Amino acid sequence: MLMRTDPFRELDRLTQQLLHTPGTWSRPSPMPMDAYREGEEYVIALDLPGVSPDAIDVDVERNMLTVKAERRPVAKADDVQMELSERPLGVFSRQVVLADTLDTERIKADYEAGVLTLRIPIAERAKPRKVAVGGGSAQKEISG
Repeated sequence: MLMRTDPFRELDRLTQQLLHTPGTWSRPSPMPMDAYREGEEYVIALDLPGVSPDAIDVDVERNMLTVKAERRPVAKADDVQMELSERPLGVFSRQVVLADTLDTERIKADYEAGVLTLRIPIAERAKPRKVAVGGGSAQKEISG
């Protein structure tokens, strides 16, 4: 149901961790993701701690799901002196190619405790169904 679009994403992530370069709109940092099927839905969970919900952008174009988010610096008073800053700031992005068997028209997005959860229903046409076969005096059923 899911295909990776960039085979070098992990190498880029490790390089950015070593160099501590913040993401920009032209070169965003990756965000950690889990993807799994739960019943009749496909679930994608993305870690975005410290990101305001209004700084998250979710787009779907055909079967390409794109999630972008920006963690902005917190405004500080003039008398504040930063001693340590390890939390990454900047732009984060992730693109996922969705299978044709998912209903991209009915995606639900929730953001709680720093995790963006996308729930994508399995399309009706992709669910197993029975087809009645007519002919002759006896009808047969084929499950598909």
